[in-house]
Amino acid sequence: MRYTWARPLPDEMVLLGLRRGMSAWIREVWLQDGEQPLVFARSVLPRSSLRGAWRGLGRLGARPLGAALFADAHVVRSPLAYRKLHPRHAILGNVLLQKPLWARRSVFMREGRAILVTEVFLPAVLKL
Repeated sequence: MRYTWARPLPDEMVLLGLRRGMSAWIREVWLQDGEQPLVFARSVLPRSSLRGAWRGLGRLGARPLGAALFADAHVVRSPLAYRKLHPRHAILGNVLLQKPLWARRSVFMREGRAILVTEVFLPAVLKL
């Protein structure tokens, strides 16, 4: 797990309507079955989203973000966008991809504040 203030990737900035040079709270986690990583998840929360309705999300620690998002009836999720990630295009955390993987992402909104969540499905997820 890694969480820090950093600059989002250019495509993330566009989706969240951030200006160049703005930082966001970025949270990266590996979802696992025991010791087996299944999904790499990256959440991007603009500074403005950590105020108001989302203010507690910056302190989630190891607790699942999904539980907080799906438990709130006021949260609206954008349609999922899917993409095949090729090794030459992606690094997950500090791990360079060895083969293509599928990813999906969507923006969650509450009271006009956005959170971008990207999930990359690792090969082990196919064995479930």
